[in-house]
Amino acid sequence: MAARIAEIAPAAPQSSCGCLLRLRAVKPDVFQNLTVSATPPAAIANDTLERIRAARVYDVAVRTDLGFAPALSERLGNRVYFKREDQQPVFSFKLRGAYNRIAHLTPEQLAKGVICASAGNHAQGVALSAAKIGCRAVIVMPTTTPAIKIDAVRRRGGEVVLHGMSYDEAYAHARTLEAAQGLTFVHPFDDVDVIAGQGTIGLEILEQHPGPIDAVFCCVGGGGLLAGVAAAIKALRPEIKVFGVEAADADAMASRSPPGSGWR
Repeated sequence: MAARIAEIAPAAPQSSCGCLLRLRAVKPDVFQNLTVSATPPAAIANDTLERIRAARVYDVAVRTDLGFAPALSERLGNRVYFKREDQQPVFSFKLRGAYNRIAHLTPEQLAKGVICASAGNHAQGVALSAAKIGCRAVIVMPTTTPAIKIDAVRRRGGEVVLHGMSYDEAYAHARTLEAAQGLTFVHPFDDVDVIAGQGTIGLEILEQHPGPIDAVFCCVGGGGLLAGVAAAIKALRPEIKVFGVEAADADAMASRSPPGSGWR
């Protein structure tokens, strides 16, 4: 499948994805024609890094392996590693962000409960996180969601509400229920605590491989994983290139980015 790719710019020098790593690249010329996007302000970079360091993810998430991929490394002529987020209890990195968001709620918010809209991994992450913390979790899912995913959410304690034929319809209904019932919405990516939770992946990568790293490739859906991983890595190791990758026929971020922002 074709893919679109963009490089994430480093944080300011004075500031202190699952993911794929390419270490000690044999063919570094692959990066030469990519445009670097704008550098984030140092204050924002520092604040984000501190949020990532303080993220409360390990009450429920695990430190996943950074596994060497011998066959792929041989085929690409590089040393390639995979961050094994499939080892999480819900088989996805989504658990990190969901738990960190819920863990930062006030007692009053927890007493009322949380809500999200999701047809998959985020739904399970919110349900498990809420069960761990001890609060109500309402999960709005499209009516087209496979039964196996609905059952997985219910097994983890989530109250499933089926609504609409698409994610957008489920999302709109979730926001209506949020207002009507006084629930707290747990966004799958557009939230600083969610981004900080996902950013712990970046810290783990640097801890697990303190040696030279040429690049980290991170998948792009909503952008929460990429934002967190890039914030952590660029703040601590600005020389490492961080790339966001999405399928060419599902290029929501690339198609909404201004010209010259780095997408190819």
